[in-house]
Amino acid sequence: MDLTGRTIVVTGAGRGLGRASALKAGRLGARVLVSARSLVAAQRVADAVASDSGAKAEAFACDLADPASIRAFAEEITRHTDQVDVLINNGARYLEGVDLWDADDEAITDTIAAGATGTLLTVKHLLPLLRASAGADVVNLVSSVAETRNHRSRAHPAFYAAKAAQAGFADVLSRRLRPEGIRVISLYPPDFTDGDPLHLTWDQASRTAGDPLAAQSVLDCVLFAIGQPRDCFIRSFHFEQI
Repeated sequence: MDLTGRTIVVTGAGRGLGRASALKAGRLGARVLVSARSLVAAQRVADAVASDSGAKAEAFACDLADPASIRAFAEEITRHTDQVDVLINNGARYLEGVDLWDADDEAITDTIAAGATGTLLTVKHLLPLLRASAGADVVNLVSSVAETRNHRSRAHPAFYAAKAAQAGFADVLSRRLRPEGIRVISLYPPDFTDGDPLHLTWDQASRTAGDPLAAQSVLDCVLFAIGQPRDCFIRSFHFEQI
């Protein structure tokens, strides 16, 4: 597909799927705006995008657990562009621990704030730019832990809570933004293998029925959904688990 002329914002782009999404969007011709909690981490990705594909890429700091940081991030984005065509809500803090006591209060608060409140406030403050697009998409990387009675993960209950809240927000947002032509697309992947588009293994990774889900496949789903005609509103992707 061709993303030339489209502006894509990726949160949590410092590593993993966020970084891969930014690199792939750059290769497809998009202008890429990336954020990470650390500006240094975001800048590394922006530099990698520019070096890899020649795409225009800009870096921003954004702590999704801090409302003031999200507002500042949105203000910076507004100074750099007059519209956002795709917002990929990838940023979230993962927290491990099967018992509530496996994490302190601060870690629990940060996890829920980044995954739940962070997604909501990012959409809220970038919504004027999304509305300025001729056809905007909001993509939420949720998690299979948000599915009903999915207890496979050893993530902390706070992570389950954050992702359930994110899923609930995405569900109602999809219905309420549809009249404006803005699509809300949510993905519920189980644990998947990370990959690096700059490494040869990205294109050579084994992706058979016996393999765990790969980052490449998750990203392919994102690109498939945003590449559909505007009458096609794909609400969610759910994945079978091994």
